[in-house]
Amino acid sequence: MADELTRLANGVLWPGFLGSEVPTWLGAALEEGLAGVVYFAQNLRGDTAALSADIHRRASRALIGIDEEGGSVTRLETETGSTVPGAAQLGVVDDVDATAATGYEIGRRVHAIGADVVIGPVADVNTDPRNPVIGVRAFGGSTDLVARHTAAAVRGIQSAGVAACAKHYPGHGDTHTDSHHGLPALSLSPQEIEEHHLPPFAAAVEAGVLAIMTAHITAPHWGDEPATLNPGVLAGLRAAGFDGVIVTDALDMAAIREQVGIGGGAVRALAAGADLLCIGNPTNPGAAMLPDQDERDYLMARDAIVAAIRSGELSRDRVADAARRVAAMADAVHGRSTAPEVPFDADRIADRAVRVQGSPPPFADGPTTVIDLRRASSLAVDSAAAHVALALAAGGEIVRVDADAAAEAELDAAAQRAAAGQSVVLVDRLDADSPQLAVLEGIRSAAPGVVAVNVGLPADAQGAVISSPAASQLSARAARRALLAGPV
Repeated sequence: MADELTRLANGVLWPGFLGSEVPTWLGAALEEGLAGVVYFAQNLRGDTAALSADIHRRASRALIGIDEEGGSVTRLETETGSTVPGAAQLGVVDDVDATAATGYEIGRRVHAIGADVVIGPVADVNTDPRNPVIGVRAFGGSTDLVARHTAAAVRGIQSAGVAACAKHYPGHGDTHTDSHHGLPALSLSPQEIEEHHLPPFAAAVEAGVLAIMTAHITAPHWGDEPATLNPGVLAGLRAAGFDGVIVTDALDMAAIREQVGIGGGAVRALAAGADLLCIGNPTNPGAAMLPDQDERDYLMARDAIVAAIRSGELSRDRVADAARRVAAMADAVHGRSTAPEVPFDADRIADRAVRVQGSPPPFADGPTTVIDLRRASSLAVDSAAAHVALALAAGGEIVRVDADAAAEAELDAAAQRAAAGQSVVLVDRLDADSPQLAVLEGIRSAAPGVVAVNVGLPADAQGAVISSPAASQLSARAARRALLAGPV
């Protein structure tokens, strides 16, 4: 039987877990007041609806969350690639009805597997093209555009009977460090943050968003504490009128874990004003993952909270207030009704998001050589996902080239392959500083007419470029349709 402090700590914890069944430790924690769980791709290999039902049988108000953004980030379709438009595609189309319909479809799919919270939409304004962790996950680089589409996505998601969780407050769009691996620092002034990065979160609040997720980022005028652990930053969110659940980004990310540890992060996030602590994906350590990594991570957070309350380091009332907010969101979500289904045509939205630059040559409906220059996948985004190249290749050869480190002989061989027959060069970063642009230009010295298919942020580039901004199955299909359609 859990003691009162253990139950209190459990009420603010949102761990991941290993496998597609409820492990023993998780079953006990759910029965002892655990707020819920977060699904990752490795949990969804069986009957997920049955898994959700088992979790809710053990704890009827448990909140099951999932990162399901569409586009480049999917958990439900990890093996095949997303069939839902991503934020950058929706931003290019700039049709708030299409964004709301996409949000509804994401919410409908999440509701269908028995989950309760969509950890999205991304409300970041992507103002740095080097950003390794946001990029096409954002609606764009314009504050007004991101704000109106964030609000539309929130309305769409929540009309499907689940909660939305806008992220990553106060804005992760002007960084060029991945917080999974380090602590990003903003060089922006307070005025720049307020004017350019906060309005989409205000729009989410106005749209009735039930949760907002913090960013593990810092800025000089905040002091040394990242936003997730910073009382002043989180107080700003409350001052802006948000009375819902403040959720931390994952505490196992290096920006927190390597600074203060999962336990220290849990205590300091609560003290700063966070309510629900996302602990993270226990598979993230890769080969270093221990067989009981999930339980270890959960216990580090739980036991640190209990110890901090007992020592007086952490106010019991602050944790009780956080748990109350989480419980209120659970009541709201589990009592929500679903709005009537809205019309949704994913392929049409994806086709509208395609942009063609230059003059692509005639393209036959047959096998295609794909020279894949994309960046490696990260913990956040499967940017090098095979399904994108497979959809473009249609049975043709796929040649993977590391644009950052390829030897000259490898680049020459790729250029010769591109010149030998029907081919495309697959890229996800074409801004002036990108090594992919230099490699593309080198390939074009041997194959001048080769088409670049860009699934990253739109960028001006010479020659024929088809932009379809998402590393997804849907985006790749749209790009191939544009290739087959020929010059316009």
